[in-house]
Amino acid sequence: MTSVDVTRTRRRWLVLTVGVFAQTAACSFVYGLPFVVPLLRDSAGLTLAQAGAYVGAPTVGLLCTLVLWGAAADRSGERGVMTIGLVLCALAIGAAALLPLGPGPALLVLLGLGGAGAASVFAASGRMVMGWFAVHERGTAMGIRQTSQPLGVAVAGLTLPTLGAAVGPFRALALPALLCLVAAVLVLTLAPDPPRPQRPAGAEPERSPYRTSVLWRVHGASALLVVSQFAVSAFGTEYLVREQGWHAAAAGAFVACGQVAGAAGRIATGVWSDRVGSRLRPMRQVAVAATLVLLLFALGDAVAGWLAVTMLAVGAVVTVAPNGLAFTSTAEIAGPAWSGRALGVQNTGQNAVASVVPAALGLLVGTAGYAAAFAIAAVAPLAAVLVTPVREERRRQGDGV
Repeated sequence: MTSVDVTRTRRRWLVLTVGVFAQTAACSFVYGLPFVVPLLRDSAGLTLAQAGAYVGAPTVGLLCTLVLWGAAADRSGERGVMTIGLVLCALAIGAAALLPLGPGPALLVLLGLGGAGAASVFAASGRMVMGWFAVHERGTAMGIRQTSQPLGVAVAGLTLPTLGAAVGPFRALALPALLCLVAAVLVLTLAPDPPRPQRPAGAEPERSPYRTSVLWRVHGASALLVVSQFAVSAFGTEYLVREQGWHAAAAGAFVACGQVAGAAGRIATGVWSDRVGSRLRPMRQVAVAATLVLLLFALGDAVAGWLAVTMLAVGAVVTVAPNGLAFTSTAEIAGPAWSGRALGVQNTGQNAVASVVPAALGLLVGTAGYAAAFAIAAVAPLAAVLVTPVREERRRQGDGV
């Protein structure tokens, strides 16, 4: 191995580490606000619906800008996009934390702008990982990158409630603002854009990968799998407390352990995909497992509580495992010229479904009970089994695409 190869090997792992930190910082804000809802309601006298508007504001900003940030990364590179977005996110949520605004439209706008800035990392960091890592190790690298969400949730869960109790629910956002600012500095100084293949002079721009249905099917299957993921994560604590009689602290610890195990599961499926040389075959097999988890949970709720609890533990790993596979497949199918936009579309679809599932499934649970609701939810991962384009992936590999 030459000195250039050694430098590149070391650099790509450093870039991955910085990317994980950057996305963890962004996720600690985007997915961290639910941890201050009780404090927000107590201090401001808000209803649950009013508090939910503040929780949803970052996601709205995220959804509106993911594809735009991805297009910017395709055009001008990842480092600049991520740095600018993280700084914007830090400024917006820093203002929300430090200015004497109080609940109101201005605060909602700032939280939305924070989510819009955070979207830059969601759209560009995956593209950066794909550029630095070779095909045979991308699954592992993207699996590591996808641990950022549970890590961000864990950081928020461990810090924001305590900090919010001491200084106020919105002032606690100064912490994720600081993390995003530190991440911006690290990206700017330690995470250069990966080398890009040179296009011959006069060559036509690469055609859209959306001309065929393959990429749309990957997006669709991934969005369907979000249903099982959020069924387990959104209702696990509530089920253990209300239906199984667990103490809230014990249920919280159970779910926290599931987050850690889920992060490990994402890495494991990435390694698996690298070894078998396929992203979509493992993804389809995990979709089968997610279907079984929801059905067995429904059975357990009806006849054996221990089985339902066991399926919550298994589901915490299984339902999040295919996340990195879908992102890796999306970037590989899209190619270097389109991967930023494609990852933006991928993120948009997943977050859109994630914003609907808790309310829709909550309505089903309230109407028909957990067993029926989770049995109905199992239709989504079962549909993902059918939608995942495994045959097309094999065809592309056979054609050397």
